Amino acid sequence: MPQLFHYLRTWITLGLLCLVLGWSLPAQAVSEINPPLEQQVLQILREHPEVIIESVQAYQEQQQQQFKQAQQVFLQNLKINPQLVIGDSPTIGSAQSKIVLVEFSDFQCPYCAEAHKKLKLLLAKHKNDLILAYKHFPLTEIHAEALPAAQAAWAGNQQGKFWEYHDALFTNQKRLGKDLYLDIAKKLKLDLQKFERDRLLANTAIEENIQLAQKLGIAGTPTFVMSSKNFSGVVQLSDIESKLANIENQ
Repeated sequence: MPQLFHYLRTWITLGLLCLVLGWSLPAQAVSEINPPLEQQVLQILREHPEVIIESVQAYQEQQQQQFKQAQQVFLQNLKINPQLVIGDSPTIGSAQSKIVLVEFSDFQCPYCAEAHKKLKLLLAKHKNDLILAYKHFPLTEIHAEALPAAQAAWAGNQQGKFWEYHDALFTNQKRLGKDLYLDIAKKLKLDLQKFERDRLLANTAIEENIQLAQKLGIAGTPTFVMSSKNFSGVVQLSDIESKLANIENQ
């Protein structure tokens, strides 16, 4: 019986992992579970539901530990070698600034649109003190246009017009769609053939940003991570200016 309990915990944990990652168990693996064993497993689950609870708790603890380790590495890199974190992401602000703000954002997220207004004011006020790096994190499960908008913005970036495209998307958030993406490209005088080609090539870079956000345990947008000489961590937009003021007074 103890061996069966161990087998059951392992099977449940594997099932949970597959569920979280959006996988399904291979058909061959399912077919290998013979009916008597299946009935025995179901009977144990009915009599000992704590097995499931323990497995879920163990899985959650393991995930939290992985998130924590990834966050520590990310923050250390952001503080010591910010360019490693920024990579090819579009940036705005002073290139010489020692204060880096990384934003994970979704063009269809209404909270990101509100944050965009405040960020523009913040950047105008602290243009010599701060550099902002944009990371795509389209929440495709709830925002149908989040990924197409990100693809269009990425394509705009290939012609040096990311921030203009970025601003236009948030300004016209209620009109997101193919017609808008093309209209913005025309207004920015982009090479339309290149723009359409680049939209099709955007997924690799966007997926790298998504995977980074998921690795860090980021679940929503907008999420801001800030790093300077004396601070490094996740911040609320409302707290950024006060932290900048504290840094400037040191």
